[in-house]
Amino acid sequence: MYEPELPTAAPRRRAIFLLPNLLTTGCLFSGFYAVVAAIDGNFERAGIAVFVAMIFDTLDGRMARLTHTESAFGKEYDSLADMVAFGLVPAIVSYQWGVARIAEYGRAWGRLGWLAAFFYCAAAALRLARFNTRVATQDKRYFEGLPSPSAAAVVSGFVWVSSEWREPGLTGLIVAFSVTAVAGALMVSSFSYPSFKKLDSSPVRFVWLVVAALVFVVIGIDPARALLGCFGSYALWAPLAWVWRRIRRARRSSGLSGGS
Repeated sequence: MYEPELPTAAPRRRAIFLLPNLLTTGCLFSGFYAVVAAIDGNFERAGIAVFVAMIFDTLDGRMARLTHTESAFGKEYDSLADMVAFGLVPAIVSYQWGVARIAEYGRAWGRLGWLAAFFYCAAAALRLARFNTRVATQDKRYFEGLPSPSAAAVVSGFVWVSSEWREPGLTGLIVAFSVTAVAGALMVSSFSYPSFKKLDSSPVRFVWLVVAALVFVVIGIDPARALLGCFGSYALWAPLAWVWRRIRRARRSSGLSGGS
């Protein structure tokens, strides 16, 4: 008996969704604009552009999950955009603002300056590679190492605040590449940073909404210093917490030995 062949299901295409990838492109464009602004000497706009890139980077993933348009292409594109906007761009902006000037104080200072900028860029690449390889097994509540957008916020926020300095002097320039190098070191560290990913679905007390409103008010009054203070505190929180835990353990062990 002849049995008609059943039509086979067409293989599902690997779709490229427009909206989330458009937001990722906005992140990439903001990073590119920051470099152009830094080359032109407009460091205030360069710092602002990096923070705009952070907004696009936050929105693209949330939009993909909200509209169920997550894809392997989107993940790879987002990772590449992050490397540019939060790895390469802050290093170039920092170099253009102050690290390049430090060469005027001697060749050794100049080498240390551009090495600090390169170290930040390399650390961001290593941080993203480690995150991509461990994303399936990592605890979603924490990040291992300072996230690259937060590190970019620290470096770009410092440049934004310092853009009003006409002559920062040797001390200011040393601080500039020290901030860049420390941010890079924190990215590749093993410190645990809270991810705040559970806040979307967890109920919070009313007082925290008031605190959030006050934070926005402070940012509106002086955005450069407020954003630098917020992300700088976040960056320093993990190493300071680690030092505090070590001190407490040392006190406990000395107390136990003294009691015995």
